[in-house]
Amino acid sequence: MEIRSFIKSLALLLLLFGCERKTDIIDPVVAINELMPLNTTVVSDPDGDFDDWIELYNMSSESFDLSGYFLSDNEKHISKWQFPASTEIEGKGFLIIWADDDSSGTGLHANFKLSSLGEEVLLSDPDGNLIDKVLYPGQSLELSYSRKPDGNGAFIWQLPTFARSNNSN
Repeated sequence: MEIRSFIKSLALLLLLFGCERKTDIIDPVVAINELMPLNTTVVSDPDGDFDDWIELYNMSSESFDLSGYFLSDNEKHISKWQFPASTEIEGKGFLIIWADDDSSGTGLHANFKLSSLGEEVLLSDPDGNLIDKVLYPGQSLELSYSRKPDGNGAFIWQLPTFARSNNSN
């Protein structure tokens, strides 16, 4: 009788923990590293506009192809903005995406803006698997929400380190 109960319990545990869920975050190579939801004077995009931005960091030493990956500010619609074909991030490198809802601009421009009141930013792969997710609180100063150390540390508000290591502040 005890063996039967044990086997049932083991089968239930395997069923519960053996199933893949798309909302589980997988071990990332590329991570959301820094974001700036309020940018009016710090850094302008290539067209001269001061827009919100998101920085990704490649933790590996090899180049990583982001073609087909997605960024979003809504967990119910994680495929909101797709990286164009041939979008690469160099090994140990940084990549900036302007969150300005302006696809006509030079460079990478997501089809959503960041809220200074706080929200979430999500990175997912072409199959809809969540790679990284950041929930940030509201803010009123021109600071960036930065991961320290780069790629896997805790997030803090600090002076922006646009396209360079957050460890320099």
